Amino acid sequence: MQTFPQSTAAQTATPDEFRAALGQLASGVTLVTAHDPEDGEDAGMTATSFLSVSLEPPLVLVSVRTDSRMDELLARTDHWAVSLLGEAHRTVASRFAMKGRLGDRLLFADTPHHRGPHSGAPLIDGALATVECRTVQRVTAGDHTLLIGHVLAAALPAPGAAPLLYHRGGYRHLA
Repeated sequence: MQTFPQSTAAQTATPDEFRAALGQLASGVTLVTAHDPEDGEDAGMTATSFLSVSLEPPLVLVSVRTDSRMDELLARTDHWAVSLLGEAHRTVASRFAMKGRLGDRLLFADTPHHRGPHSGAPLIDGALATVECRTVQRVTAGDHTLLIGHVLAAALPAPGAAPLLYHRGGYRHLA
């Protein structure tokens, strides 16, 4: 049986060390969206922590900050969507990543989108790809909630466009 050393506070990376180390990993940029059934409003958040979990059945995972508006909304509705953003969506990604914004109504008004037929959530026009999901599991992990979603539909609106990447604290493009 393999044993591992006990973790202590002295062995824990600081948030700055952790952020700097993981900032070396280039990530795709997505917009996670949902339609709020209580007030009829749409909500969105930029996310780089999004990944494929399983092909059979088709499952994805997204990480949202615990106690955020999106976490609260996704606790009340089990349908949501993800738009994989291209370079042309840099402004969209930045706007939906802003902390302390008042609401998403104006952001969606300025962002070309359409409503997903399976999730009711906004899908960004011209995204590289979109997926509509139904939550099958929520997992608390530190200061985030991991949502595992069953993919109800997937589309490729602009599969040939260049992806938007996040690396070392900023948006990047492929050289």
